[in-house]
Amino acid sequence: MQLTVHADDKALGTAAAREGAAAVAAAIAEKGHAVVVLATGASQLTMLADLIRADIDWSKVTVFHLDEYVGLGLDHPASFRRYLQERFVDKVAGLKEFVAVDGDAGDIDAEIDRLNRRLGAETVDVCFAGIGENCHLAFNDPPADFDVEDPYILVELDEACRRQQLGEGWFPTLDDVPRRAVSMSIRQIMTSRRIVLSVPDERKAAAVARAVEGEVSPKAPASILQRHPAASLHLDRASASLLAAHKA
Repeated sequence: MQLTVHADDKALGTAAAREGAAAVAAAIAEKGHAVVVLATGASQLTMLADLIRADIDWSKVTVFHLDEYVGLGLDHPASFRRYLQERFVDKVAGLKEFVAVDGDAGDIDAEIDRLNRRLGAETVDVCFAGIGENCHLAFNDPPADFDVEDPYILVELDEACRRQQLGEGWFPTLDDVPRRAVSMSIRQIMTSRRIVLSVPDERKAAAVARAVEGEVSPKAPASILQRHPAASLHLDRASASLLAAHKA
């Protein structure tokens, strides 16, 4: 895993967007189209703000998103579909396709089957992601399932994950945070040709240290990234502060 520490969140987002955009452009040059996975949350805001300005022919790009709460409609401010629609899809010209996770589908199992058939036919060129405060990757909370092969799975969110969503201001109370989500699986994420992670903020420092310097374990889901041949981790000084090489 390649690791870069930037001066601040803005520099981090710019660098992550530049790296990811270059990989998207290379995929288009190689095969005529690209498949991208986008994440959401506070960690992705500055990266997405730069990515939408990249010189990319978006008409050749299909976008999937990483995860979505079960039971949240598009009208909810914490909806990840809404987040990506407003911050990315509506801001790029002529995107080929946005394959959304319908978290409030009447039959969530059928929705997961639909997504699995759709993504199962693709190779992801670039997966943009973050790392949770509990070291989750997507909504794969610890202990994560490293073996399930389905591209998307139904997961239960642990309290630490739900408290992170509350702390970031997406919900008014903990009881309002959904307890289930549809998440891209660990194995599916690891099939991505390139993974670009944006992880700012001191509250992520302990999780970053576990992911980078700890043993690979389902108890620290993001640690699996140590085994990916083309994963890059973009940090700021705060999120890198507990790494051995960056402690004061």
